[in-house]
Amino acid sequence: MNRIVRGVCVQGIAVAAVLALAGCAKAPEPQAAAPVTAVVYEGATVLTGDGSAPIENGLVVVDQGRIVAVGAAGAVTAPEGAARVDLKGKTVIPAIIDAHTHLSTNRDALLLDLKRRAYFGVGAALSMGSDGEGTPLEVRDEVIAGAARYRSAGLGITAPEPGRNQVHWVTTEEEARAAVQVEVARKADLIKVWVDDRDGKYKKLSPALYGAAIDEAHKAGLKVSAHIFALDDAKGLLRAGIDIFAHGVRDRDIDDEFIAMVKERPNVVLIPNMGARGVVADLAWLGGKLPAEDLAKLEEANKEQPPAQKAYGIQARNLKKLADAGMTIAFGTDGNTPWAPHVEMEDMVLSGMTTAQVLVSATRNAAAVAGFGDQGTLEAGKSADFVVLDANPLDDITNTRKIADVYLRGEKVDRTAYP
Repeated sequence: MNRIVRGVCVQGIAVAAVLALAGCAKAPEPQAAAPVTAVVYEGATVLTGDGSAPIENGLVVVDQGRIVAVGAAGAVTAPEGAARVDLKGKTVIPAIIDAHTHLSTNRDALLLDLKRRAYFGVGAALSMGSDGEGTPLEVRDEVIAGAARYRSAGLGITAPEPGRNQVHWVTTEEEARAAVQVEVARKADLIKVWVDDRDGKYKKLSPALYGAAIDEAHKAGLKVSAHIFALDDAKGLLRAGIDIFAHGVRDRDIDDEFIAMVKERPNVVLIPNMGARGVVADLAWLGGKLPAEDLAKLEEANKEQPPAQKAYGIQARNLKKLADAGMTIAFGTDGNTPWAPHVEMEDMVLSGMTTAQVLVSATRNAAAVAGFGDQGTLEAGKSADFVVLDANPLDDITNTRKIADVYLRGEKVDRTAYP
């Protein structure tokens, strides 16, 4: 029961006192709104990398390194308070993906390779089969400002080639399987095999050996890429279950049988790696980018080469036939030349592929085959890796060379000087 003191309920007094104190307490201050971190890139023609129609007067909304939305002005709602970047008159494409390179194998040189690629609009590169023990594969997991991302096929597999050490030499099926197991333990991103006698200099990797390597890789969940030259080897590799051709057929024009085999295997991908066209090239676009002495060496070697013209013709005809047959064409440049993607794209267009097809090969398709799942297209959820161009490459593929800015993970790459 409540005690009564001089006719007043004690419990009631206590409750009233608490209510009075509560009324005097300072009201909680409203929390400050979280800062807006989104950036809207507006006004450009946007090529999303999937082959769809260009988005005129497009918006690309980026927040904390990721794409939030892409679409035409009026169809995309930009976050209130977002920063805005005016790109009127520009064209935006996804960062280029190079799915066949041979990068440096020590850390400092590798990082320089990746920064130089970023300078030329390349967002990621796969080193295809020449990365031995000591190669800093941990770079794959690092986020490096102003640098392209990195994947590796580890060390490739070939028949013995005296004088060439950056591969696994195998002579038995057991050795082929053991070589794959070594690369699986190193966490290689795919397996590379060389099937080429190098103009008759070496014994070629046999069907039994590359078949064993392919089988072992597939057991481990890894795809296999093949260096090839000859049509007969390409057919044998298809029968053995190859996933990726790291080159096109180069010894002759492909036949109907090969095209039919490709159509029966729709998941097989071609990275054509076009050879030099053997004509005098326009190198003016590299002026002011490369050191003068490097450009001078390129100019010195810039001559007509009839044998290269013939070889290019074979590759070009074969690429056109396979693209027309519906084969998935990805993109790679071989070697270690940071600006080579812009030459390769022109070479592929000259083969007869459309500019739209080539752009898709160099973005979405290359990202898929090289394992860069959050790159290659401009869409919500993907990494904000894109290139701002001063002209539309659908008008002329060489417009990919007219780079205004490069963004990787939402950050502008410093392009004030070539790395």
